Amino acid sequence: MTFASVSSVADSAQSKQPRNHSSHFCYTCKMDLKIIFGILATCLTLTGYVPYFRDIFVHKTKPHLYTWLVWALTQGTAAFAMVRGGGKWGAISLFVGTVLVIVIFFLCFKYGTKNIKRSDTIALATALIAILVWWQLDNPVLAVLLVSFIDGLGYIPTYRKTYADPSTETVSFWICMIGTDIFALLANSAHNILTMSYLVTLGICNTVLVGIILFRKRRITMERTIL
Repeated sequence: MTFASVSSVADSAQSKQPRNHSSHFCYTCKMDLKIIFGILATCLTLTGYVPYFRDIFVHKTKPHLYTWLVWALTQGTAAFAMVRGGGKWGAISLFVGTVLVIVIFFLCFKYGTKNIKRSDTIALATALIAILVWWQLDNPVLAVLLVSFIDGLGYIPTYRKTYADPSTETVSFWICMIGTDIFALLANSAHNILTMSYLVTLGICNTVLVGIILFRKRRITMERTIL
């Protein structure tokens, strides 16, 4: 081998080395960001529940039993589906949220709204039937799509109750949940149906609920001003 060829090989090796280091550095930075987003999502979850619990105990916020029952049955499974799909850090806030959702569900028996209508019962029955179908599914993609649909059904009783009386929900809590959904999506190590569909559903439904609260509060204030 000539000196020129040896030099060429050495130069080639040196030129590849920085690229490998650069690639490793970018991957490390990307993973660090995923961890940070996961921590932010979890912190927002905990932050949002503080005023929600406070308002429940002072009888200001009145959660709907049917809504929180559906979420208590579905959210943990959705979190495991995210992990299975490669979500990793994005699922942390869901696991934390699952524990808090179950706590709220039990609080509903004492502090929950008494404003329960026939339409709420129909929504709950539909959700429970869908849950029975969901438990029979072996396809993880279909399962996570169905659990997202079921979770959306769970919002219906709360939508109706909140439209009738927007003061029964803590708007800051739902704004925090929107932020949680966004950060959890950013924290996902992989983006696919398993890791995104449930969080996207939550983000849309939470945004709609915030809109209902703000719209109805403004409308009620305007009506009182006119009177």
